[in-house]
Order: sequence, then structure tokens, then C-alpha cells
Amino acid sequence: MRSKWFDFPNPVNETSARLVASGAVAQGVAFLAVRQWWVLVPLAYGFLARVLSGPRFSPLGQFVTRVVTPRLRVEHRFVPGPPKRFAQGVGLAFSGGALLAWALGAPVVSYVLVAGLVVAASLEAVLAFCLGCVVFNRLMRIG
Repeated sequence: MRSKWFDFPNPVNETSARLVASGAVAQGVAFLAVRQWWVLVPLAYGFLARVLSGPRFSPLGQFVTRVVTPRLRVEHRFVPGPPKRFAQGVGLAFSGGALLAWALGAPVVSYVLVAGLVVAASLEAVLAFCLGCVVFNRLMRIG
């Protein structure tokens, strides 16, 4: 039996997803601006927390879902959860990879990975285009 602690929401509120993506963009840009490894820690942790359980263990996710989204007077759209979880996993791979690259003495690799993350998260935040979701759906079609 799966633990409720590690359930991922399904469906996902698209408004919340876009706001969390905005937070990831801000964290990624902050890392690219200050070029300090410790900025990657909350970025990678946030993706890990959201992969494991959606917003439950993510400070950014909690803030967005409990404080910001409920106060917005917009029509909320709900989308399937599994593609969003996959996208969070891709974000974890990029942010965790950036942290690992930094630890191994390859900061340029960190910059490239985070720049890619910022581009993908910006697409979600601004256009509601989830690149990870597109990959997920294509992989599901392949089998």
C-alpha cells in the first residue's frame, strides 16, 4: 500500500503549476546571476519534494497552493497529474545535475543545465506550455 505522504495530486491546478514554475525561474535566474552553488540547494530540493509528493514538502509549493492560488480571481484549469510529476522529475535531473556538476568542479555545466531549466520553466510559467509533459506524452505513445 502506498503512503499518502507520497501521493501526487491528480489532477493538478494549472494556475498553481505555472506559479511554481515562476518560482523555479526566479531561483534559476538567481543562480545564474550570483553563481553560488548554495542557490542550487533549494532549487534541487524543491524539485525533489515536488516529485515525491507534489506541494506537500515543498515550501514554494505550499506557499503557492495555500496562499497565492486561492486568492487569485481567475478560472482555474485542471490538468492530469502524471505528466506534471514527470516534468518535476526532469527539473530534478537538471537542478540535481547542476549541483553535482558544481561539486565535481564543472560550473559551466551547471550554468548550461540551469539555463535549460530556466527556459523550460519559463515556457510553463508564461505560456502554460509544459515541455516535460510533451516528452511524457510522447514516451507514453511509444510505450
